[in-house]
Amino acid sequence: MRLVVVGAGGHGKVVLATALEVGAEVLALLDDDPAKWGASLLGVPVAGPVSLFERFVQEDARFVLAIGENRLRRRLTVLLDGVRWVTLVHPRAYVHATASLGEGTVVFAGAVVQPSARIGRHAIVNTGVVVEHDCQVGDWVHLASGVRLAGGVEIAEGAFLGAGVVVIPGKRVGRWSTVGAGGVVVRDVPDFSLAYGVPAKVQRRLQEEL
Repeated sequence: MRLVVVGAGGHGKVVLATALEVGAEVLALLDDDPAKWGASLLGVPVAGPVSLFERFVQEDARFVLAIGENRLRRRLTVLLDGVRWVTLVHPRAYVHATASLGEGTVVFAGAVVQPSARIGRHAIVNTGVVVEHDCQVGDWVHLASGVRLAGGVEIAEGAFLGAGVVVIPGKRVGRWSTVGAGGVVVRDVPDFSLAYGVPAKVQRRLQEEL
């Protein structure tokens, strides 16, 4: 598989490592930060800005987003119209055969995705995350390192759960909401909300414009 990774920051390094572990031929990284152009990450060159993507489309490459910020990742899925996205699962992750992963999603080392879980497009299931049975995880969600979702949890489109967040069975985190690191969700979090603490409490509304 010939692959281009979009994003050359810290998150990009881990996505790249995952791609290399599955045996992909990574042609280049693309990033809009000029300071990174001409450098390399894990031996792979940063070829230039994201706008170069059409050159690699012509070379029949596939693409994966390596951007941790959910709204930017969503915008890039629109900008990079017509590319072929790849779904990556680290060899040392576990995804049950009845679970489903959307295009562009990346599952990192040590993650566990249990039976009948459904994960949407361009989601991030970061290092050591546990997604238990029957969970529903929406498009553009980011589950940071060490998140634990108990059975039947719903994480709606664009939500971000910080490192170590725990969600008890059957609860929902709403669209484009954020739960701060270490939070324990014992009641539903509404759409476009910031919650944190043990138990997690809603602190304020978040901007709804996407």
